[in-house]
Amino acid sequence: MTDASPARERLALAADLPLDEGLRLYAQVAPHVGYAKVGLSLFVEHGPAAVAAFQKLGARIFLDLKLHDIPNTVELAAARAGALGVSLLTVHAAGGEPMLRAAVKGARAGAQAQGHAPPRILAVTVLTSMSAEDVADVGLSGAPEQAALRLARLAMRAGVEGLVCSPREAESFRRELGTAPFLCTPGIRPAGAALGDQSRAETPAFAVRAGADLLVVGRPIHTAAQPVDAARAIALEVSSA
Repeated sequence: MTDASPARERLALAADLPLDEGLRLYAQVAPHVGYAKVGLSLFVEHGPAAVAAFQKLGARIFLDLKLHDIPNTVELAAARAGALGVSLLTVHAAGGEPMLRAAVKGARAGAQAQGHAPPRILAVTVLTSMSAEDVADVGLSGAPEQAALRLARLAMRAGVEGLVCSPREAESFRRELGTAPFLCTPGIRPAGAALGDQSRAETPAFAVRAGADLLVVGRPIHTAAQPVDAARAIALEVSSA
């Protein structure tokens, strides 16, 4: 059997649960999952305490706030995030190049002030929940893949090191942008799993073969009858791919 351990640093648990429940779940699946993704619901309710709680369990923190505001506001928020010692922080690429540069600047300054390594900024291109119709409705031209690539190029120009995209865009990003960007893919669903609100989901193996560096998995683990077995199976699939 393939050892799951090589996949650990390529998997993030989307802890979109009440904090106590999320902590219990992460403690169970930690042998297979290296990152805990603290998203909006947890951060709105608990703030930095949610980050600290997962850090105490040894998790690397993916702070998924998808910042999108004027550059000064984003710079201040990114600085606060950097000071928390998080590893990854999301912003919306649609905020534009000045905002993205401000996020990078703020995150580095905040981390440096507290003696932490700076978090990698991940620019969200097109949400994986958005269909082609949704993309057109918000005024983006072309297919979701085309819109995502335009936003990815903008983010790279701004000095952002990572991108969030669906597994379906990862291959074209690698082809067009090379090996430089760190690619994070949510919308991961093992074969046969319910899609939920994801419109452009794919399997773990698909995402890895397409070039993804980090896979975000939530409901396929925390709604499983045996979450540890589900996490182990995903990690094995990643390792094999």
